[in-house]
Amino acid sequence: MYKWIESLLKYGLEKGLIDGGEVIYSRNLLLDLMRENGFEAAQPVQSAELCDILKALTDIAVQRGIFEDSGENRDIFDTKLMNCITPRPSQVRGIFAEKYAQSPEAATDWFYRFSGDTNYIRRDSIIKDRKWAVDSEYGSIDITINLSKPEKDPRDIAAAGKAASVAYPKCQLCVENEGYAGRIGHPARQNHRIIPITLAGEDFCFQYSPYVYYNEHCIVFNKSHVPMAINRRAFEKLFDFVRQFPHYFVGSNADLPIVGGSILSHDHFQGGHYEFAMERAEIEDSFTVKGFEDITCGTVKWPMSVIRLRGESPERLTDLACLILEKWRGYTDEKACIFAETDGEKHNTVTPIVRRRGELYEADLCLRNNLTTDEFPMGVYHPHPKRHHIKKENIGLIEVMGLAVLPARLNRELETLGRLIADGADLRANPDTEKHAAWAESFSSELKGKPLDEIREVLERETGKVFVGVLEDAGVYKRDKAGKEAFARFIAELNN
Repeated sequence: MYKWIESLLKYGLEKGLIDGGEVIYSRNLLLDLMRENGFEAAQPVQSAELCDILKALTDIAVQRGIFEDSGENRDIFDTKLMNCITPRPSQVRGIFAEKYAQSPEAATDWFYRFSGDTNYIRRDSIIKDRKWAVDSEYGSIDITINLSKPEKDPRDIAAAGKAASVAYPKCQLCVENEGYAGRIGHPARQNHRIIPITLAGEDFCFQYSPYVYYNEHCIVFNKSHVPMAINRRAFEKLFDFVRQFPHYFVGSNADLPIVGGSILSHDHFQGGHYEFAMERAEIEDSFTVKGFEDITCGTVKWPMSVIRLRGESPERLTDLACLILEKWRGYTDEKACIFAETDGEKHNTVTPIVRRRGELYEADLCLRNNLTTDEFPMGVYHPHPKRHHIKKENIGLIEVMGLAVLPARLNRELETLGRLIADGADLRANPDTEKHAAWAESFSSELKGKPLDEIREVLERETGKVFVGVLEDAGVYKRDKAGKEAFARFIAELNN
């Protein structure tokens, strides 16, 4: 135990999380956590990785009966270990401010590295994610299978069923998560640090996503637990963020169920330092809106229906974005199966993304509609049933921009599928591949006996094609002649 404690202290010193004068203090915190009253000098384990150190100490804690062994309990405990060497929030904010005075990029570079060094971003889990790119008519599309979120431990599921209901913090985005010890069903955040910022005069907070779907994946959330809303204030806050962090993009999920994100109850945005395929996509058809001749406008060559605005003035862009949103909120085109509302339920909204292009500001407004029908009870503009074997979850901001976040089950299913295809086995006889059989049979006839690496490459390419189809399903205007004509009718409405 002592050698692993010394290893963690050595790690903290090397990463600058503690200094030499804090070693004894931090050691005593760790000894207390391990329920140890004494200490014997020991040498750190040579070349030990952080994940190895935390696992060793967590294993010892289990042996000592400090907590009941389960996946979530282990995460909670190793977060407590990291808290013993993580600087206080005021220290972190002070360093961020010093770095920001040098440049916004220096500040975010430091904070992103810090968030990984403190194990808030679990790098050892992130590297498990499976990632590849697929060429399409819309450019190179990013595909990821998310493996960084561990599967639920049955012991945790059982414990959650017995636990008393707790409404604190109200959600996983709330500012009250900073330093929270965690419980079954709510992750520990004792190593979590938040940077307060102001957006358009409102108190917001800046942090990184612990799951990091792309480089420097950040979350910008309202200090108050208030619902998401796409309106003028949302556009003003998005533009203010890229004014303060010009090297980042920022966007918001839509504010309606089905087409919105997973947490509509808390006002937040997502951003980062990454170029998505949608950003690289070109304007396909340009147009001008009367009274906004100073702003470049166009529809984007993209599977979903996107209007791009570009100009020098965030205020002018906000005004035009509000006009487009207002027109879209009330827009109905029965011929195109677009209804502003049915039975009093509103259906139209947008997914906005904002970025800088040098001195210019750019906004992409992806038109969304959450209409459901008997044929498509999960949503007309939602992944259609024939693609559910790959993706049936909502299409949120990240997918809109061209990065597939596919469920962890696919990793196992695609691996099994590859082996069965190589063996020429019946794909319909295996529960992991039955749902994929019709799809796989359409391209696998020549793959029997081929090397698994070659089959895997084909499966990845074909999975990417399905995701492109998912985005086309989610587009309110299809890419055919009728869809383009219907899109043009809405654009014409902007000048009426």
